[in-house]
Amino acid sequence: MTALSQVAFEQTGFINGVAGKLGDFLSVQQEVMATVSPDVEPLIGSISNLVTGGKRLRALMCYWGWRGAGGEAGDPDIVTAGCALELFQAAALIHDDIIDRSDTRRGGPSVHKRFSQLHKMNGWALDSGRFGDAAAILTGDLCLSFSEESFTEIGVRAAAGTPARRIFNVMRAEVMAGQYLDILEEVAGPVRDRAGSVDRAQSIIRYKSAKYSTEHPLALGGALAGAPAGLLKNYSEFSLPLGEAFQMRDDVLGVFGDPETTGKPAGDDLLEGKRTVLVGFALNQATADEAEYLDRMLGNPDLGEDDVAHIRRIMVHCGALDATESRIAELSNQAFEALEQLPLDDVPLTALRQLAEAAVSRAA
Repeated sequence: MTALSQVAFEQTGFINGVAGKLGDFLSVQQEVMATVSPDVEPLIGSISNLVTGGKRLRALMCYWGWRGAGGEAGDPDIVTAGCALELFQAAALIHDDIIDRSDTRRGGPSVHKRFSQLHKMNGWALDSGRFGDAAAILTGDLCLSFSEESFTEIGVRAAAGTPARRIFNVMRAEVMAGQYLDILEEVAGPVRDRAGSVDRAQSIIRYKSAKYSTEHPLALGGALAGAPAGLLKNYSEFSLPLGEAFQMRDDVLGVFGDPETTGKPAGDDLLEGKRTVLVGFALNQATADEAEYLDRMLGNPDLGEDDVAHIRRIMVHCGALDATESRIAELSNQAFEALEQLPLDDVPLTALRQLAEAAVSRAA
């Protein structure tokens, strides 16, 4: 069997294992919640819907970090770790969509929007939007607790004081800190020094997304398999720039992506007021009038299609899009150079190369 076919075989088995584990785990939780009241069923249903499908990037990074460090394929511990990561990501997405006022996720209504629609459909009292937000916050909190419960199931390898537990704990804390930096920049960015906007956006990317998307999952898998500190350092040298390039690609798609492919409305990130690296370059490289227009329109609820088109033109003409693409290319090259230095067997090395290529060249 070639390395490529072995990668495909193992990934299929692992993804199916994670899907099965998630299904079993949530079925048990559904039974527990049913003893409280049948009215809470939509909480589990929302979580189940969100963890069904998806790219499984974080779980796969964890798996190949495990395999690269000598972990056995098919070990139930790594499947459980993948399940915990998927639940954590789902919790983060639920809360992120509330914060960003995003009504769609993967081509369908976001969780808070689903609850708002449930309110309207049943003709309930008071404000449907407030109910949707509150119910989604609780759903995200529940999902976060499920992630912890799932990770704890691993047992000794994930016990308090172990390298894996430390990585898991730091990952969760950093995402919350990065999320705060993100909302802080949205409100403080317009009055802050524009010259520092790109560096601040880069820091947000690192802690809100890059570390938990690639660096920590890869290290977590390695730590669970007993990887030495040197290998974990090598993992980081590859996965951190990859994660940053991955998120910058996402930010470009948030402005220039095709809604039919991304599952999000055109210019959704602009409506949400995201202060991305792309926006930072635009603020620094556009004319004074154009930069003032960007500051005024970012997060403006009255932002229309013509405004989005105008902002796109500004970003192209001032060189912000090219500058962002150059930064993505630099980070990608850094990641691939580090990848070739990883002391791994051909199969995990091939798998990580595939994941890296997909992360930085995707259209959705």
